[in-house]
Amino acid sequence: MSYPDQVPVRRPVAVTTAAALLGLMALVAGVYAVTTLLALGGTIDRFRAAATGTAADPGDIDGVVRLLRLGTIGAAMLTVLVGLLLVGLAGGLLARRRAARIGVWVVCGLGLLAGGCALVTLVGQRARPLRLGVGDRGVADLFGTLGDAYPSWWVPANAGVSAGQALGYLVVAALLALPPANAWFARRRAEEQQ
Repeated sequence: MSYPDQVPVRRPVAVTTAAALLGLMALVAGVYAVTTLLALGGTIDRFRAAATGTAADPGDIDGVVRLLRLGTIGAAMLTVLVGLLLVGLAGGLLARRRAARIGVWVVCGLGLLAGGCALVTLVGQRARPLRLGVGDRGVADLFGTLGDAYPSWWVPANAGVSAGQALGYLVVAALLALPPANAWFARRRAEEQQ
């Protein structure tokens, strides 16, 4: 004889899709981190070549290169860590852990907030560029040169990845708020309380 309460409940498509999207976002994060690191050498070479024609002294050029290298490596490491977090949360969703569901919502909110702040900063920099004093003309030239040192595909690729990640966060959060996902996670809670 079979009892309806003991029949395993199948995972809703919404939860499976949310976990798959998190996995895809983690994969994109890993590819982005590797691509960023691979592009770093060429960017530094182009920057150094262009910086020789500016009013900047060699110490300033080396300082910007150090800043570029540290910033790129730090961002790549953070991107890999976020990717690993997304994989862990996806696994938690598939294992029907309520804490993973809450964690996903927190990560989605933080991801959207960070993306929004980055967009505001970018727009602010474009609307009101950095103004340096007369004695800092060499540094101003360096920062102007740095933007041109990136590969031509860099800005569109970053914009596409950022837009895709934001959309991914929104879709994942919405999928986990659907009634089938709510019922599936609520049933787990009821099973734990028995």
